[in-house]
This record gives sequence, structure tokens and C-alpha cells, in this order.
Amino acid sequence: MPRSSFPAAKPSALSPTTRPTPSAPDLREACVQAARDVIAEVGVEALSLRDVARRLGVSHQAPYRHYPSREHLLAEVMRRCFEQFAAHLDTRDQPEAPMDELRSLGERYLTYAQAHPLEYRLMFGTPWPGPAEHPHLIRAATHAFDALRGVLKRVHGAGAAQRLAVEADAMFIWSTMHGLAGVLSSSLMPHLGLHANSRKQAAQQVLNRVGATLAAPRG
Repeated sequence: MPRSSFPAAKPSALSPTTRPTPSAPDLREACVQAARDVIAEVGVEALSLRDVARRLGVSHQAPYRHYPSREHLLAEVMRRCFEQFAAHLDTRDQPEAPMDELRSLGERYLTYAQAHPLEYRLMFGTPWPGPAEHPHLIRAATHAFDALRGVLKRVHGAGAAQRLAVEADAMFIWSTMHGLAGVLSSSLMPHLGLHANSRKQAAQQVLNRVGATLAAPRG
């Protein structure tokens, strides 16, 4: 499993039954951290409120005070991943030319996916909790997508007539970056006998092709 950027749990000589119990105001945050530890160590499929409680040394019912179900806790973990992702995208260069900003945005997308593989997989490879119950998660995810739509509005215009072109190009760019991120993180890559600079050149080539496609006259 890829290494996560979630903070690793600190070693402790205390067993789960003797570990200091989090105070009520801290329990919500402690549950999120414990969930991160579970996901990093054994995968999202193994996440359960019972295991979170065991790791925290609290009763099995304690996490339910803040998270009515496993899905609610997972939604909070995913929301934070999307917030981190969006914050990373927001550090892009914002030059006057929108095509240059799109390139910077694509580079930030790829660097996040490569630096945070587990979080990236959680965002885009984990079945989502019911969205109607988790509006904060939806807002965080939409904010990340809006970074791309915002730049494309500078390319096409922000009017109602341009909306379809903006969203079509947004899906084209996002799916291209997502596909490239998946290929670059594939365990097959080291076995293909590629030149040492192939990864960097592939990213630049894809970004160049995306830019050329968007700049081409539309039929």
C-alpha cells in the first residue's frame, strides 16, 4: 500500500485499555486521527467505529457521540483530503495568460497525486458516502473542481452560453490528469524499461497536448 501523508501514530507503551481517554471536546478530532491511522495501516475497507474506539481506549459507543456511523466518519476524512487537495491547487501560479495558469494547475494536480497517493485514492477511488447526508464533503470536492472551471471561464467566458464548453473542457482536462496520475503511480511503471526522465517528459507532453487541444479552433 502506498505510504500516506497522514501523520503516523506515535508509538506508545500504553495498551488501548490504559491509554488516556480523550476528553469530550477532543474525541471528535481523535476519532478522525484514529480513522486516518486505520486507513493508512490496513486500508479503508477495514475502517470501523469499533476499531477506532479500540485504538482510542474508549467504549465502543463513544465515537457515536460525534459520528452516527462509519460513513459519517469516512466522509469527514474524505472532506479533509479534498480541502487539502484544493489548498494545494490554490498555490498554483496565476499568470495573466489563462493557458499558462492551466499548465500550472495541471502541474499542481500531478504533484499532489504523486505526493499523497493514499489521500488521492480516497478522493477518487473510494465509494462515496451518501451525498445527501454529507453536504460539507460535496462542497469541499466542488471547490477543487471549481479551481479548474474558474480558469476555463477565463478562456471561454463566464456567460451562460459558454457554460457547456467550460464544463466539457474541465472534464477533458480532469480525466486526462487523472489518467496520467494513475499511470505514473502504477506499480507497473518501474518494470517497463523506460528512460529515467520519462515520467517528467510524459507529464510535460500531456500538458503540452492539452494546451494545444484547447488552443485549436473548434469545429
